Amino acid sequence: MPIIVYEKPTCTACRNLTRLLVDRGIEFESVEYHVEGLEEQELRDLLGKAAITANEGLRMREPGAKELKGADEDTVIAAMIERPALLQRPFVVNGDRAVLARPIERALEIL
Repeated sequence: MPIIVYEKPTCTACRNLTRLLVDRGIEFESVEYHVEGLEEQELRDLLGKAAITANEGLRMREPGAKELKGADEDTVIAAMIERPALLQRPFVVNGDRAVLARPIERALEIL
């Protein structure tokens, strides 16, 4: 099963993660979730594999995130589906495990 990276290529952390993986010879598939969007179940699976809540996955620097902080899981997930930029990045998935790679070296925990 391939390594999957949910990223935004213009994001500094995402670019640094890509460099780290390439330098280590680790092949991966890139998902530009902010362009392609995420289905609800895909987002729930991603958060579940990373063992974090939707609130923990909120990108607090994104407009509208502060208003969502503390909202119930369904409300935050619905907002992330509508506005994918609300989701932190990058996420790295390896099979049934995932990690929010902040700092990027966290990705190495599941590789």
